[in-house]
Amino acid sequence: MKRTMKTLLLLVAVVAAALLFSGCGSTQNVGVLDVNKVMTDSPKVKQFQDQLNTKGKELSDQLEKDKPNISAEEFQKRQEAAYNEFLKMKQDMEGQIDTSIKQTLEQVAKDKKMSIVLYKNGVAQGGTDITDEVISKLQ
Repeated sequence: MKRTMKTLLLLVAVVAAALLFSGCGSTQNVGVLDVNKVMTDSPKVKQFQDQLNTKGKELSDQLEKDKPNISAEEFQKRQEAAYNEFLKMKQDMEGQIDTSIKQTLEQVAKDKKMSIVLYKNGVAQGGTDITDEVISKLQ
């Protein structure tokens, strides 16, 4: 009986030490980010969207201007080329936005000593919402 009790106590001590050293016994600062809000409220994202809209309008206006002077086949070729140019610009801007958000998020998380940042739509409750701070620093 005494041997079983000693073994049980030793096992409990080992488990407690493992939890302590693995960090499970410590509290972690968890951040939450609402990406949809960042995409709608950030002035930098709006600036990218405005640039994209302006480019799209320029391409469309140029096509309409040239339409009467070119054949239907040439118009379709130019239309496809304009669409491909627009898509490439859109992808480039999306990449720039994504990079900017990630860099800003990393900085905010570091400043607030957060070990984890989750997307808000995947969190039922808890965590510290850092969305507004990311938006304000995303300039």
